Formats: sequence, structure tokens, C-alpha cells
Amino acid sequence: MWLRLMLVLVLLNYVRTSQNVQVSTPIGEILGTTLTTRLGKTIYAFRGIRYAKPPVNELRFKPPQPAEPWSGTYNATSDGPMCPQPGITPISEDCLFLNVYTTKLPTKGNNPKRPIIISLHPGGFYSSTGRSNWVGPHYFMDQDIILVTLNYRIASLGFISVGKEAPGNNGLRDQVMVMKWVRNNIASFGGDPNSVTLYGYSAGAWSITLHMVSPMSRGLFHKAIISSGSALGHWPLPTNQLDLAKKQARIVGCPDTNATVVIDCLSKTSAEELGNSLSQLAEFGFDPILIWSPVIEEDFGQEQFLADDPVKLIKSGNFEQIPIIAGITKDEFAQRVFPVLSNATLLEKLNNDFEAYAPIMFIYERGTNKSKEVSRSVRQFYFGNNPITNASLQNLGNAYSDSIVGFPVNRVVDLICEHSNKPVYYYEFTYQGRYSFFYLPNSDGTIPYGVAHHDDLIYLFYISPMFPFFNASFPESKMVQTLSSLWANFATASNPTDCGLKKNIYEIEWTPYDTTTKKYLEIGEKLTLKEKLFEDRYSLWRNLYPLSF
Repeated sequence: MWLRLMLVLVLLNYVRTSQNVQVSTPIGEILGTTLTTRLGKTIYAFRGIRYAKPPVNELRFKPPQPAEPWSGTYNATSDGPMCPQPGITPISEDCLFLNVYTTKLPTKGNNPKRPIIISLHPGGFYSSTGRSNWVGPHYFMDQDIILVTLNYRIASLGFISVGKEAPGNNGLRDQVMVMKWVRNNIASFGGDPNSVTLYGYSAGAWSITLHMVSPMSRGLFHKAIISSGSALGHWPLPTNQLDLAKKQARIVGCPDTNATVVIDCLSKTSAEELGNSLSQLAEFGFDPILIWSPVIEEDFGQEQFLADDPVKLIKSGNFEQIPIIAGITKDEFAQRVFPVLSNATLLEKLNNDFEAYAPIMFIYERGTNKSKEVSRSVRQFYFGNNPITNASLQNLGNAYSDSIVGFPVNRVVDLICEHSNKPVYYYEFTYQGRYSFFYLPNSDGTIPYGVAHHDDLIYLFYISPMFPFFNASFPESKMVQTLSSLWANFATASNPTDCGLKKNIYEIEWTPYDTTTKKYLEIGEKLTLKEKLFEDRYSLWRNLYPLSF
């Protein structure tokens, strides 16, 4: 009888014991635990799975190496630490972990083969995490998908680029390693490795636009949701960031003689010190929003993640032609106006020397005749001949929103639509609930300022350090259902309003974008098809930075 029971357990591929669940994968046994969705489903949660060797000691500033197989059972019942960053715990340089969530595991002879969404977290390439308290699966897992979240190396530890000694883009290589891990192992969790959707927000969306043109990522994903970010903006990607690495070196007391000396000293500096030094890299208040950037890698004999300008690659057809969703929130980074308007010194500097500080704020080239021309046009368009004051709040907010997110996303939508035969769905998220990532100053956290950058994430993930759990009694519950189902439908059918055999709950069909009608979906209190999102504002940037390839 005992032998018979053991055989049954082996054949089942997984076993539940109270709150624990175990899966057999090609790399070994993995023990997980259970959570509960918003609507009461059981989530099988496998958290803190190591996908790469610890990037420490001689592996710091190196491409990720596959994790070693283990003997026995891997304990994946709790999250791994976050990568080093200021003001948050727990952190560790040994941070390359992923989480897998599903509500249906394989049984004998029955693999559900659910579509997978891999979520690439935001954070400007210098912060954030895929941990379950910040990217809680409780909303998304009411949909019939598998969700994978992850940490990737950030800031100097993930994006330092000085030339041959460290070509750059290791944080993006970490993401590729996760995609390979999913390809090789996700079937054991009931997933379909041939139906992988990358969902990226902000820096995660930047990442996706580069995965679409990287030979290292080719064939590892099949759809993409590009939210509030794009690497196809008006700023050229550098080939290295040696000057920034030298600045990082000086901040932590390292010499900055040359690239070799910088890398040698930073390799011995504590990861915590590097992570905590972030604020010292700012140049104008809290700007620039983008500090550590992906780079177009020079060829030093390494496998290059990105070997050429991504716009050039797309225009030549050398990219992953897949269905995409791309869009923005209504007010994006408009909240960045408040630290400027409330600081008399910054405001005076901006008014007196707009040509010096606007490129830092709005991320375009500096110190050139072209830069001066752009600054003059930007000032005239958003502010006319008026000084920038508190009365400029809306226009300054628009300038931040358009330059950092809106125009780069609009450009990727135009480019992909023009050069791909796959559908492109464009959206603006305008729903303003009671909660936000940014509230009006002096409102005691009760009055959201518009629909800020990140605000749509509130309805996809349970972000427990900041927001309540939206059960059915919350008015926000309807948006949780709407947004999570749109994204899940897309992951399943490549069409966000295709509900399959279910009734179309949206009472609208989301029409793909084309460069003539320029249709987009407003996602607000209701879903509304509109045309030509912020066309006049984006035309400014389009005219200032026409495509040169």
C-alpha cells in the first residue's frame, strides 16, 4: 500500500500538504506554498527561485551565469531579497530570483498549457523589485494565466558600461536568462513555453523595446505589453557610460584614472554603498529621471545584447514582429513639477538658464547647437514668452510627461505599426480612483494628482506596502477586473477584447492602431475608442527629432 501511494505521488507531478505544494522540474524538485486571489482562488506560489548564480565577487559586472542544479528539494516558499537600492529592505547583491504563480498545475496526463506573462518591473533601472509584496499576484491570478515576476540587476551593478572591461546591459541579460528559464521549465508549472507575453512597465517597457531588437532575446517571447516607457525616444543611446562610472567611483572614494582602475575599485566596494549612493548622481533636483541607461555595445568579442540603434533595426525589419499593446497614463511624470516649483533656487535656475537645465529634465542632448534649438522650441511651445511659475504647473507637467514617456511610446507605436504585420493596440489609462502613487501636496495623501506614472499598476498587482486589498466591496474592484482581463485576453489570444467562448464583457472592440486614423483606447470609467492622442504635443517632438534612418 505504501509503495502504491508513493507511485501515485510521483505520477501526479505535484503534491499538496496543507499550505505547501511541490513541483518536479527538469532542474529539480521545487517546494512552494499557497496564496488566495481576490476572488478566492488558490494560488500555487513558488517564490525566490534562483535563476542565475549569485552575481558577486568575480561575477560582479559580468553577464549572468545559469544557476547550478540542486539536490533534494528547493525551498521556494518565500521571496528572495531585492537588488541593492536605497531606502528599502531586504536587499542583497545575491538577488537574481524569480517567482512563479499559477492556479492550475499539471496532473497525470493533463497539462493546462496556460499562457505566461513575465512581468519586468519599473524603477528607472535603479530601483524596484519583483517581490510578492510589491508585485502581488492576487489580482492577475483570477485570470487563467501563469505569472512570472523577477529581480534583475539595477543601477551600477546592472548597467555599468565602460568599454571592454564592462560592455554593459547586464540587467537586460538577466532578463534574457529568465526568459530562457521559462522556456526550459515553465511546462512543469502548467505553462505553455510557446505563449510568452512580456509585460514591462517604465524601465521594464524600455527593456521590452530592446528585447524586440536583440538577437539574444529572439524567439523567447511571443507578445508584448509596453506600458509607460520606450527606448525609442528622442535621445540617442550611448555606447558606454564611462563618465557616469567615473562619477560613481568618485562618490564612493575610488580613483577614476581610467576604465580598468574604476572597475577594479568598484568591484571591491560594498554593494550596499553602491546602491545607497544613487541620490548623489542627481544633477538638477531629482533629475534626470534616467541615470543608468542601456547602451549600444561596442564589439569586444562578447555576445552583444544590442549592437545597433534600435530605431535603425526596426526600420530595416530586423526585429521581433509580434502583437503588442503600448500606452501611457494620462498624467505620467507630471508629478515631477512639484519639487521644481516648490524650490525657489531650482525655479530661478530654470528660468535664467533653461537651455542648460531643460535637457536634464526632459532627457535630450546637451551642449550642442541642436540642444539649444530644441530648448528654445520646447520653452516656446509649453510656456510661450511667460516665466515658469506656479501658474505653469499644467504645462510643465505636460513637458515632463511628453518627453519622458508620451512621445517615446507614441514613436514605438508608429514604428512598429509601420514595419510589422502584427497588430498594435494603443491606449491611454485615464481612470482615477481614490489611490495613487502621487497625491497633491498638503492633501494628507487623500487627493490624487491626476493619473500618475504607475497608477495603472494599482489595479494589476496587490502592492501591499502602499495600498489596500481591493476586494469586491471596493469601487476600484471593477477596474481590477477590467484591466487584468484585457491583459490576460491579449496574452491568450493576441487580442485584448477577444474573450474567447466567454461573453464580451467590454461592449467594445479595441481596434488596432494604424498611422492614418491613429485610434487608441481610453481606459477610464468606461472604455472608449478615440483618435490621435495628444497629436499636437507629440508633433513638436516628432518635428524636433525626425527619424534619421
